[in-house]
Amino acid sequence: MAEKKDLDFTYTTIDKIFRLSMGESADYSGAKYDGNFTMSLEEAQKQKHQFIADSLNIKKGSKVLDMACGWGPFIKYVTQERGAACIGLTLSEGQAEACQNNDMNVLVKDCRTVTPDDYGTFDAISCIGGLEHFCSITQWQSGKQESIYANFFQTLNYLLPTGGRFYMQTMTFAKNMVDFETIDVNAEKGSAAHVMALMIKEFPGSWLPYGPEMVIRNAKPYFKLISQSSGRKDYIETIRQWRKKFRAFSFKKYALYLSLLPKLLTDREFRHQVAVFRISPNKICFEKEVMEHYRLVFEKL
Repeated sequence: MAEKKDLDFTYTTIDKIFRLSMGESADYSGAKYDGNFTMSLEEAQKQKHQFIADSLNIKKGSKVLDMACGWGPFIKYVTQERGAACIGLTLSEGQAEACQNNDMNVLVKDCRTVTPDDYGTFDAISCIGGLEHFCSITQWQSGKQESIYANFFQTLNYLLPTGGRFYMQTMTFAKNMVDFETIDVNAEKGSAAHVMALMIKEFPGSWLPYGPEMVIRNAKPYFKLISQSSGRKDYIETIRQWRKKFRAFSFKKYALYLSLLPKLLTDREFRHQVAVFRISPNKICFEKEVMEHYRLVFEKL
């Protein structure tokens, strides 16, 4: 799994830039347009939150666990719009502090290690983008990816009652994924091999599942699949809208950009890590169908 220091780079380092661009509790995962790209990003994110809450049967008084909660957008929705009680977990100190400052019950904890002794059991659990960080390249290479996912669903099994639901949103590798040996930051710019290398730099310690089948297969001992849908095209549009917001001018934000300039000029590794602000490797991976994106709803057997 990506270690805390890895996720602190990905999420804590850009914490202030993110919030200045998209708001205190904005969503850093794919929105849900359902083909209607005339919607604003905010409308599409709210539509996603409604879909998740409906899929999980969340209502007033529901006890919800939001794993890998980010800056708390889903927590905000289910508490304010549905009257639910929600706990959020993250490995990013920056995210947790921001959420706590916005009156959310968010803790720094590895969601894979949660037991009923920690917070009891839950009516519903969400994990929006968290699975993407559960397996590292080293773990994949040593053949541990399947067992990591199997162990995670066993954890979920202990936290939910029979009939309780779990929502997962995750990127996966897709039909045009390249051989690992070809991935290289020195490959032709914009090629699948090049953008995958930048993805590895952007998300250190993380390796994706090979299609939704790998996830579903490891859920089977405990869960049945209720619904599955692709969000790849929605994610492409989401990234387009993010880029507009990241580039929109504000004095505070551009001062932060300028503060990174010395490191950008002197640290080649850092230049690779922040390529997301320049060429958006994940958007290219979606466009080339190197990666896919799925919304999966499970129900405990």
